[in-house]
Amino acid sequence: MIERKVKKMNTELLEALTILEQEKNISKDTMMDAIENSLISACKNHFGTSDNIKVIMNRDTCDYSVFAEKEVVDEVMDPALEISLEEAEQIDSSLQLGDVAQIRVESKSFGRIATQNAKNLILQKIREEERKVVFDQYFEKERDIVTGIVQRYVGKNISINLGRADAMLTENEQVKGEVFQPTERIKLYIVEVKNTPKGPKILVSRTHPELVKRLFEAEVAEVSDGTVEIKSIAREAGSRTKMAVWSNDDKVDPVGACVGLNGSRVNAVVSELRGEKIDIINWSDNPALLIENALSPAKVISVMADPDEKSASVIVPDYQLSLAIGKEGQNARLAARLTGYKIDIKSETQAIESGELPADYMDQMEMMDEDGYVGEYEQYEEYEDGYVEAPDGYEEGYGYEAPAGYVSGEPAETDIEETEREYEEEVPEIEFIETEQ
Repeated sequence: MIERKVKKMNTELLEALTILEQEKNISKDTMMDAIENSLISACKNHFGTSDNIKVIMNRDTCDYSVFAEKEVVDEVMDPALEISLEEAEQIDSSLQLGDVAQIRVESKSFGRIATQNAKNLILQKIREEERKVVFDQYFEKERDIVTGIVQRYVGKNISINLGRADAMLTENEQVKGEVFQPTERIKLYIVEVKNTPKGPKILVSRTHPELVKRLFEAEVAEVSDGTVEIKSIAREAGSRTKMAVWSNDDKVDPVGACVGLNGSRVNAVVSELRGEKIDIINWSDNPALLIENALSPAKVISVMADPDEKSASVIVPDYQLSLAIGKEGQNARLAARLTGYKIDIKSETQAIESGELPADYMDQMEMMDEDGYVGEYEQYEEYEDGYVEAPDGYEEGYGYEAPAGYVSGEPAETDIEETEREYEEEVPEIEFIETEQ
């Protein structure tokens, strides 16, 4: 009857461990180790020591036995470690003085405190393993995006459920103006995962520039397989992002791949970012050309870049100055972050006054033929692909002269919105895509 009861308990234990493994992803071996340690701990609480305790457990059936190893002596000084010859012979008649007798320990003989301690040890191990499993799961997703469900606002922070763990979207990592409703699903970038005694602490963000990159990786197959590389990103969350892309395959247009048919791909990202504008430009190893692209949608006359000083001087048409700088300096600021260069933007008039352009520059522009500049402006030695010799002070830098023809009689203070409308009609002439939700 007792043996049948023991077998039933072992079967129930095996079933419990199987369910625990399936639901909590905690291996049976780990839990069996915890059970063995709990039995040893119970013996220590009951007998005062566990140095001579040995636990034998069948990992397939969960059958276990607990033995106390005691030395056979004439006179017992320590009952926990020694046994008399007379008692030893009752267990095994072949035992002699100096031998080690294995005495079976019945767990039912443990006291209430010892049993409770053993139980707590197993529960603690389950909690530790559960936290470890959750930490490992989200640590693998560090610097990646996940989908979370908005739970509630905690002050100015937002509690987000990520599945097996909760994260807190702090005020600093929120995009200004974004408001979420409970049960709403949102994409988040996992900045860092920390292991704490209370479980994994997951730092998530909606403002991180890498969020945009990961969204494009998920949306654009060419980016995810490495054909198109996102070389640099500059972002002002909630307002505008500039992204420079490069293709490892000459047959693949990097900007077109990211934009998608009728803007389907970029619009999916814009929708996830709640209408944030995204400028996609072509990357170039030539800093002057890269800076010109980065300042889109503004038109550029010339760029002089100094790679040693990480600075550049840019000249734009008078009517394009406000567009190049952008509202509150945003366009120039994002271009500087994207390229890593400090950019000084001047209009044609300012460049003439400072001597960077000839005094008769405007007259030369009117005399220009289809091959480029004529007259005194021919003093600059031309190179292929549009590179020109830099003026004094930029001998070690890169010079780039934008295509000619940007002549305008409009005043420098042209309204920026009007300029943008004019630009939208000319978009096909420049490798730049601007999308709006």
